[in-house]
Amino acid sequence: MIYELPDDIVFPDPLTGEPNGELAHGGDLSPRRLLAAYENGIFPWFSFRFYKKPKWYCPLDRFVIFPDEIHISHSVRNILNKGTYRVTFNKDFDGVINGCAEKRIDQFGAWLGEDMIAAYKKLHRLGFAQSVEVWENEKLAGGLYGVTITSCFMGESMFSRKPSASKIALIALAQRMAATGGRMIDCQFETPHLLSMGGRHISYEEYMKILRSPTYKL
Repeated sequence: MIYELPDDIVFPDPLTGEPNGELAHGGDLSPRRLLAAYENGIFPWFSFRFYKKPKWYCPLDRFVIFPDEIHISHSVRNILNKGTYRVTFNKDFDGVINGCAEKRIDQFGAWLGEDMIAAYKKLHRLGFAQSVEVWENEKLAGGLYGVTITSCFMGESMFSRKPSASKIALIALAQRMAATGGRMIDCQFETPHLLSMGGRHISYEEYMKILRSPTYKL
């Protein structure tokens, strides 16, 4: 069943959603609503060209990466050993989200429109959304961004302008989380790229147990 959200900041029980994870339509992208969504494993995902209001998803089969299970391929390890790239955290959130949007803007169903970008930039200014930047010299080569809830990082998007830059960003995120108490990277949906880097499926029940573990700060 797909619900139409009221003006109040509430979401239906994810267990009542559609098999593909679609749960609700409507509402807004305010910080309060976004955080309430992420606290329950719910996220917005909709084509800004076809929908005026958000669509909300909560798959019950969750695809995640546990930080200490990140897989580093031989080719990526060689890049790391060469020191080709430099990694920073939260130094250029705007550059990262804009880079993610630019990569997908011409795709059918592109979802990173102006409203979504503005919403996550606001979350970043409030301290809830974070970025990982990968630099080649002084140019942004790639990166990723997402939202931190308790001990988990909800990955939203990544991009590369140079070979393997997004992989380097994900590896750096996982290694930092493993070293500082982070417990889970939510990948939202399985892709071959993320599967090759150690992603696996867990149940929504297990996901929520981890999500409700003690607070962590990236």
